[in-house]
This record gives sequence, C-alpha cells and structure tokens, in this order.
Amino acid sequence: MHDIRLIRDDPDGFDKGLARRGLGPVAQDILALDTERRALTTQVQEAQSRRNEASKAIGKAMGQGDKDTAEALKAEVAELKQSMPQMEEQDRALAKKLEDALAVIPNLPADDVPQGADEDDNVEVALWGDKPSFDFDPKEHADLGPALGMDFETGTKLSGARFTFLRGDMARLHRALGQWMLDQQTRENGYTECAPPVLVRDEAMYGTDKLPKFAEDSFQTSVGFDQPNFDTWRGGQLVNSVFSDHSTLSEAIRQSKDDGKAVTKYWNGAVKRLFEQLGLEEMVGSFSDEPLFLEHDPQRRRWLIPTAEVSLTASVMGDILPDTKLPMRMTALTQCFRSEAGSAGKDTRGFIRQHQFEKCELVSVTRPEDSEVEHERMTAAAEGILQALGLAYRKVLLCTGDMGFGARKTYDLEVWLPGQGAYREISSCSNTGDFQARRMKTRFKREGEKKTEFVHTLNGSGLAVGRTLVAVIENYQQADGSVVVPDVLGPYMGGVTKLEPAA
Repeated sequence: MHDIRLIRDDPDGFDKGLARRGLGPVAQDILALDTERRALTTQVQEAQSRRNEASKAIGKAMGQGDKDTAEALKAEVAELKQSMPQMEEQDRALAKKLEDALAVIPNLPADDVPQGADEDDNVEVALWGDKPSFDFDPKEHADLGPALGMDFETGTKLSGARFTFLRGDMARLHRALGQWMLDQQTRENGYTECAPPVLVRDEAMYGTDKLPKFAEDSFQTSVGFDQPNFDTWRGGQLVNSVFSDHSTLSEAIRQSKDDGKAVTKYWNGAVKRLFEQLGLEEMVGSFSDEPLFLEHDPQRRRWLIPTAEVSLTASVMGDILPDTKLPMRMTALTQCFRSEAGSAGKDTRGFIRQHQFEKCELVSVTRPEDSEVEHERMTAAAEGILQALGLAYRKVLLCTGDMGFGARKTYDLEVWLPGQGAYREISSCSNTGDFQARRMKTRFKREGEKKTEFVHTLNGSGLAVGRTLVAVIENYQQADGSVVVPDVLGPYMGGVTKLEPAA
C-alpha cells in the first residue's frame, strides 16, 4: 500500500516509478479521488461540529426563554441527524474506493533496481560453485525420479495434475532437506523457528499483498457451507471436476474481464446439460443465471497459504512494536499451496511447479534504515544452504519488469540443473519496504519517542524444498540411476547414503 501523502507531494515522481514497471500514470486519478474524499470528510466533520454546537445552543436558548430560537435549532439538529448518515456512508464508500484503488498498485522499485521488461533483462550479480561433470548424459529428475520413489501417476490419480506422491527413501530425503534447512536457519543464522497456521483469514492475505491481486493463484476453503446452497455448490464442484483445467469454458471463466454474468450464464447452461445427461433433471429446474458457486462468508472463508511469508509476516499485523524488539527474524517449514492459474503449460512435467509443496521461509521485520542490510543478510542465509549442499548457482538482481507485485528489490537464486542444462529459480529474497506494513498497519516506536513509524518487511525462501530435491537428484545422479545423498544430510537420513533405483 502506498502513502497517499507521498503521491500528493510528488505525483510526477510516483508516476515515473510506475513507468519503470511498464505501467501508465495513475497519480492524477488517485489524487482526484483523494480530493473528493477529503472534501466530503470535511463536510461530515463540519456537520458533526455544527450538530454539537446547535445541540448545546438549544439548552442555552431554552434557559433564556427563547422558544423560537430553540425550536429553530431543534429543527436544524433534526435535519442534520437525518442527512448525516448518508454523508457518512458516502464518506466510507469513498474511503474504500480510494483504498481499493491504492491496493492494486504495485510497489515502486528501489533506485538501484535495473530497468527491464522481463527475466531476460535481469542482471547476474554473482556465480558460485562448479557445475558437475559427468561421463554419461545426465538425466532430468522426471526421468530419474520414478524408479527412486517419485510417483507422479499416483499423485495425479489422487489429486490431479501437479501433485506428486513420494515414497521410501525419496520421501525421507525430502523430509531430511526440510528439517536440515530449518536447523541451519535457526542455529546458524539466528532465525526463530515458528509453526504457523497454513489456513488464514482474508486480512492476512490482504496485508501481505496477496489479495486482491493474486486471488486466482490461491486456494480457498470455508469453515462450512450454508445448507440451502449445498446442492448448488456440489453441482458446481461436479461440473468443475468434469471440465477440469483443460476446459475452454474454465479458461474463459478465469480470464473473463466482464462482470461475470455472460460467463455465468454460459457455465450454468453447461451444468444443466450435464445434469440432464446424468439423469439429475430435478436439480436443473432450480438453476437461474446467478453464479452456481457458494460465495463464502469472509468470516468463514480461509485461504491456504501460498507461502509461510503470509503467516509469519501477518503475525505482527496491527501491532506497535518496541524498537528494542527489532529486527525480528522468523522461519517456518510449511506446506504451501498455489493454484498456478497463470502458469498454463509451464513445467507441467516433473516436480518443479506443484500445487502443493514445502518451503523453508525466512521473514524479517526491521527498522526502515536497516532493511537494505537485512536484505543482503537474508539472501546470504539462503545462499548458505546451496553452498553447504555443493550446488552451483547464480545470484541475479531482478529488473523492474520481473519483480513481484509487493517487492521494491528482489534477488533470485538460480540453481544449476544438469539434466535440463539450465539455471532454475530456487529462492527469491525480497525487500518490500513499508508496502506490506501499511496494509497491515504494523508500526514500531523508537525508544524515548511518542510517534510511531511503519516497519519494513522482508521475505525469502531458504529454500524451496521440492526444487532443492530436484537439484540434488540431478546434480548427485550416478550412471546406474542412483543418487548419492549429500554428506550434510547424513544425520537426517538414518544411515541411507544413496537412493537406489527399484528393480
């Protein structure tokens, strides 16, 4: 979230920052809305003040026996009481409209972020390690994995595409990596281990800039369903399961830019036809052109976290922290869930891009003046994992066109995968400045001062466990299809030193 005062003070500078991200100017539209809202707020305040003055004057007029004045004042107060609720409602509506407008504007890039359109314009900062050499053609993990316990077929049977069932020593290696990462980040790098919820409210997702921008990339659930709508919801689920991700109709719904009515009508028509084919005609008659899916009550809805950044960062939501408590450094090893709505056709093969995965997340909460140094420290903590595993990688500074929505500066770590013959992202470490803190209303107070300031928040992967598993499989593969377990994982593997392919 942006500080409206900064936009008022330097609208041209704000638009120039957005232009670096390839976006058009918005400052004048924001300021017009801000001016309208401030004017209405002033009217409400003046009306409240006048109502209070008139109410006091009534008693004074009555005490002086001036009934005419008292009656006129009473009439004025009555009129204000009648008109003010509408004014206050309009004021709240404008405030919400302004907040909504600000909520979809991405963070401005830091001055040292390189200008660019996409990943091709990212800047390589450093290379570490030697790429392994093989006396055979190295395979991709998707070819090695099945014989070692990486069961793609069962994962798909249970849950659909982008789910995997790990077995035996493969599952143990995956667990060992996550536990070892967590121990490294707590024991070596001073992060506090946390075990946060993976189901969170709207407020936590909004505060960490995942809503409204990335709603379609996240999974949501509910505490329960309204019984009258349950059959309708069940019908919608049935249709969704039939059409799945490959349906042109499903794609149209996800990408629809209108108010949804046309798509809803089209969708409902498909539902009716399907129910007729299934012999469920009794359900067809109750359908209208309203959406078939249950709109969950926000108080009952929960989101499955796309990353523990959400839970860890939002743990200080609404707090005023003492200066002495900063920096706060937290880490958690959690399941993460992403619908990958915008990644159709990307990494559909293998274990790289899953709907459900584990990640060791790093989060820091700092004073504003400390966040740049903390960003370098956090990135080094993630690099240490790759170095301890002996995995070659490169560190890149993302350009303005490739940075995430909430980031002002981001480093990506890309590990070398010999099977693919390419570097692939395994960690992203971002400084969001006060962008998230403003959305969460998280402040701190310096010792001896009364005023509060917004904190800065940072987040990074230390690392993504599944992608690290992929990197270990490809880099430590042997000619016979086995995989050697890195030495640092020995204490976590119970004596297993090699993953052997099944007969």
